[in-house]
Amino acid sequence: MAVPFDQLEGQIWMNGEFIPWKDAKIHVLTHGLHYASAVFEGERAYGGRVFKLTEHNQRLHDSAKIMGFKIPYTVAELDAATVELLKRQGFSDAYVRPIAWRGSEMMGVSAQNNTINVAIAIWQWGSYFNPAEKLKGIKLDMAEYRRPDPMTAPSRAKAAGLYMICTISKHAAEAKGYADAMMLDYRGRVAEATGANIFFVKDGVIHTPDPDCFLNGITRQTVIELAKRRGIEVVERAIMPEELSDFTECFLTGSAAEVTPVSEIGPYRFTPSTICETLMNDYVKEVYPAAAQAAE
Repeated sequence: MAVPFDQLEGQIWMNGEFIPWKDAKIHVLTHGLHYASAVFEGERAYGGRVFKLTEHNQRLHDSAKIMGFKIPYTVAELDAATVELLKRQGFSDAYVRPIAWRGSEMMGVSAQNNTINVAIAIWQWGSYFNPAEKLKGIKLDMAEYRRPDPMTAPSRAKAAGLYMICTISKHAAEAKGYADAMMLDYRGRVAEATGANIFFVKDGVIHTPDPDCFLNGITRQTVIELAKRRGIEVVERAIMPEELSDFTECFLTGSAAEVTPVSEIGPYRFTPSTICETLMNDYVKEVYPAAAQAAE
């Protein structure tokens, strides 16, 4: 049985201090727990260096601003704390989770005077780069819930509350034997998976939903750039679910997913091939050389 996350060893950076992992606790009446007034990031370290660390911490600040609060540490301070924490944990390939949330001074919808807490946790997570296995592709269900209208939720923030329907959808998919689920948006267009952006291939051209009501992922942006370097055309547009039968390849992108081919979405089938494999390999080269340079 895996060790529960609250029982892992090491340190966590919390509100400016490095504290023992077991001591990183919050009160049961924390506003972020009851009202989802929290924002977070998902980052990966490769070879001892966090990929696009500053971009992630800047997005954490941007998400907090959208949620109506200010993080009391600069992006540079968060970068420095992350680098030091990675050294203290002694990990090379790892997952990095910074989070900021409203504390427990006020309990109710209104919480203007609550302290803004910030923490960073890092745990060991080996790279999933195994092209032979990943090229088989994963299977996705069709999610019941949809990504909300930006007029009804802060869709451009990486906010904790927005992941409630993702957890519900992923659990439902796993119960049916799928790895994940594809979500539509409030208009019925293809949006994303529960925690990753989605891409399709047709006639050598990559098509991906326009991120107007969900996160324009940092990994998504990286993979689009990698494709363009290869001279592969990338079209960002509205994609309707009935179009899925026209695509030959499909893959997901995200800090956790990296580049993950998809073989099935509900009744639709795909065959991971050249573009999936090329971008998987290019992503490996993109994340590791920077780490190698940092170690010199």
